[in-house]
Amino acid sequence: MRRFIRACDDLAGAVRDAVAEMVGTPEAGDYVRMGADGTPTKKIDQIAEDIVVDYLADHPLCQRLISEELGCAAMTGERGTIFLDPVDGTYNAIVGIPFYAISIAYAEEGVVTAGYVQNLATGETFHAIRGEGALRNGHTIHVSRVSRLEESAMSVYGGRGSDAAPIQRIGQKIRRCRLLGASALELCYVGCGRIDGFVDLRGALRVTDAAAGMLICKEAGGVVSDPGGGEIAFPDDVSAGRRIIATNGILHGRLIEHLKGNHT
Repeated sequence: MRRFIRACDDLAGAVRDAVAEMVGTPEAGDYVRMGADGTPTKKIDQIAEDIVVDYLADHPLCQRLISEELGCAAMTGERGTIFLDPVDGTYNAIVGIPFYAISIAYAEEGVVTAGYVQNLATGETFHAIRGEGALRNGHTIHVSRVSRLEESAMSVYGGRGSDAAPIQRIGQKIRRCRLLGASALELCYVGCGRIDGFVDLRGALRVTDAAAGMLICKEAGGVVSDPGGGEIAFPDDVSAGRRIIATNGILHGRLIEHLKGNHT
């Protein structure tokens, strides 16, 4: 797994260098094709993904690559699956908001064992190996200890067509709402205590978006579940989305009750 993390450092550096001059320009948002996830692939996405695919073709790190743009592809390794979002927060990158990331997770037999997320604008890096805790720039991180929803800060996404009532209940209860636009990084922000929770009820979060960030959040002491408190099972199909909540753990039960409308 440490070899995987070192490879992720190499990949993140290569992607960061390749897209740096494109960030904040109209060229970054040029339409290339429709991605495997059912959303348009922009030029910046394609450049980032091509770098990772070429690297994995020469380095046998996994047997399969599942990427947001490409879908599923066979690789040169003997085992394991890598889940990739080459640029999580594409809109932010296109318009020059410095909050977009590469997200890479490694799994064997359906279990994610390593996760890596780097903010490509700043170089800030989060990673975790299953059972070994989570780190930011090499230093151990832990979720916040906030115990009251009224004092919490959360990212809360509802989206069009979703039931607005749960979002309204949460919005009225928490102290601060921050919508930052890159779910992989937001899950890491729960992990390092910058926010106390992440709620996404859009049903659009894919395994490539969430696999690495979920592991990092959990290894930092957080709890991740579906809105009812159950385990989240992601299919390998990148067009299939899920709803998710992640918190510091202390707030998890209370948050679920408010989402259900069972609060007092």
